[in-house]
Amino acid sequence: MKRFTGLLLAVLLNALFFQTAVAQEENAALVPLPSLDDFTRGENGWAFGLGLGVEYESAYEGSDEFDFEVDPAGAIQWRRGNDIFYWAGEALGWRGLRADTWLFEATIGFDEGREESDSSDGHLDGLGDNDEGFELVLQTRRAFSSDWRYWLDGRVIATEDGNLGLFGLGRRFGQRIDGSGSELAVAALFHDSDYANKDFGITAAQAAASGLAETNLSGGYRSVGLHYNYRHYINRNWQVFGEALYEHYGSNIRRSPIARSNYEAEVGIGVIYVF
Repeated sequence: MKRFTGLLLAVLLNALFFQTAVAQEENAALVPLPSLDDFTRGENGWAFGLGLGVEYESAYEGSDEFDFEVDPAGAIQWRRGNDIFYWAGEALGWRGLRADTWLFEATIGFDEGREESDSSDGHLDGLGDNDEGFELVLQTRRAFSSDWRYWLDGRVIATEDGNLGLFGLGRRFGQRIDGSGSELAVAALFHDSDYANKDFGITAAQAAASGLAETNLSGGYRSVGLHYNYRHYINRNWQVFGEALYEHYGSNIRRSPIARSNYEAEVGIGVIYVF
């Protein structure tokens, strides 16, 4: 009887493990990273996710003021094999997996710019509003193995007002392949002079209007950053997510009067319903 009971228990545990493994395979994300939305559950065709996120973040680049902001979350996605096309808020893009360890992504997004009113303490008075505009984001991630435990990240953001480059290294935590779990990435950021002055430069006219010193920044090293992402599936349809971002500016940025703080930070949480 003991032998039969033990055999029956082994069969049940094996069946449970097999079902869990099958479920994970069926719900496999294109890339199992919490920072990348994937609502397709590993299936071809349309997928939808809709939710809401709350962020506590720096009011603008270089600000020592912090504000809460509520934003929609989620995306409309269409998957075909190892390619996903998506529309997420103000971004339209594509990402594709190649050879299990290469991820390519191209996105056209919208840069909201900066307004004088972003500073409730009046630190931007006289600087005027930065124009809104589109940006093109090109990204490549290279994993060290197919489980995406560690990876390298390269990214270029091209705008009408300059370019930004990012080079990073990431680590994924957790065992599931459905995009849940957490990850931590560290990155170094570089920009050209146009991009640097877009956020931190002060022209002669702005200096006269604001009383701040005229500032013209050169390109090069911008900052180093840490980015943490978390995603958890409550059930088949509901998921919660969170992120924390810290960016420490280099000395070139800190000499600008606009940079009232030597860092930018953000913490956010949210919930998404997957249809």
